[in-house]
Amino acid sequence: MNSGNIFKINAIPKGDKEIFETLASGKHVKIERITSYGQVTPADKWYEPDKEEWVILLQGKASVELPGGKVFHLGAGDYLHIPAGTKHRVSYTSKEPHCIWLAAHFI
Repeated sequence: MNSGNIFKINAIPKGDKEIFETLASGKHVKIERITSYGQVTPADKWYEPDKEEWVILLQGKASVELPGGKVFHLGAGDYLHIPAGTKHRVSYTSKEPHCIWLAAHFI
């Protein structure tokens, strides 16, 4: 068993790497907190996950882009379901305030 506060961040990420923290996991699901501070996916890279992904942005502003130019602009409280196999990239994350995401990856 573990507990904590989703908004208490121990370190703000620097450089091009976000901070990924697994909060809970099981046979078919992983829940993680992601902290971003201006990081984006490189322009030539696309994520194409083999599992379903559901994310909610708890703090900050961010944009998630799909091939073809469709962009989802997210603010605090906005969520997005990304079906397995869907190519996407993070094209913007705010620094002030930094972004706190909650992500669930599942079958």
